Amino acid sequence: MGTAVAVGALALTLTACGSDDPVGDAAGGDDSAATSDEATLSGSLNGAGASSQEAAMNAWRAGFQSAQPDVTVNYDPIGSGGGRTNFIEGATSFAGSDAALDDEEIVDAQARCLDGDVLELPMYISPIAVIFNLEGVDQLKLDAPTIAGIFNGDITSWDDPAIAEQNPDATLPATAVTPVNRSDESGTTENFTEYLVAAAGDAWPHEASGDWPVSGTQSAQGTSGVVQTVQGGDGTIGYADASQAGDLGTVEVKVGEEYVPYSPEAAAKVVDASENIEGRGQYDFALELARDTTESGAYPIVLVSYHLACAQYEDQAEADLVKGFLGYVASPEGQEASASAAGSAPISDALRTEVTTAIDAIGVK
Repeated sequence: MGTAVAVGALALTLTACGSDDPVGDAAGGDDSAATSDEATLSGSLNGAGASSQEAAMNAWRAGFQSAQPDVTVNYDPIGSGGGRTNFIEGATSFAGSDAALDDEEIVDAQARCLDGDVLELPMYISPIAVIFNLEGVDQLKLDAPTIAGIFNGDITSWDDPAIAEQNPDATLPATAVTPVNRSDESGTTENFTEYLVAAAGDAWPHEASGDWPVSGTQSAQGTSGVVQTVQGGDGTIGYADASQAGDLGTVEVKVGEEYVPYSPEAAAKVVDASENIEGRGQYDFALELARDTTESGAYPIVLVSYHLACAQYEDQAEADLVKGFLGYVASPEGQEASASAAGSAPISDALRTEVTTAIDAIGVK
């Protein structure tokens, strides 16, 4: 099914090279889904989805390719919405999504998975940085209502009192505020708007959505597009996976009575305080994130990017490839590789145990 499908010119091609213990080395030994007792893998595995995972995908490539010289993994970073669609339609074997499947998508995904279980595995945890480019200013402190006012178009100048009162030591110019948002359906957008709904109160009069809800704004395709647009202006402000923030200015977000800068550790605190979404399948670990937390040191604008897969595939080779690759991603080695390359927060041992149980269940109908 998905293993024969090409996913486009933007695909990241992960081609392996060299190890005496192919699956065991890549999967992280006894703690991961794949073991050294399994056969060496070969063939092509296709995925698509969240652009936030690009840096992590490069790191996972470097680890997995050292163990599986005959495997090619393609990942097209078309955005979470496109990734979910491709997966549900059977065009790819797995997907990356910065948002969990909604109720309608769950039904469609179960049908795609031969009426079996759908896996939603939270294996990439990263803060979303509020990035800006304002001459003479490198860091700002903002609370949720002020962030909402900026992105809703209610705060239009950088010397607005709502900003100035929280940043008394900053020299704020009268430069116009230019918010930049994603033009494509995006899990990053959905996570960002979920935070605004939970934390900003009446200052954000919109529902959470993967499609940007405010009209007449400046927009750009993908994470890289938003970052480039913010970099190219003066007075611009946007939101992006923190791994892509570069040298842009960033916002410390008010949580309780303190302002918290983004960090992997601060993002992980929010995940640890969150519960699984109720009513999902036994191998579905989608989270209801605690966006309104007041816990000290927690950074609430966080995305959890899921790997979507099936518990049942029609083809044994496809099932083995999905199982092997996801086993490496979940392993301590895979999580450390993405943490080093993308600044993500490694999943906890408890979450790894849950995820590994799901990956172990992957097979054929």
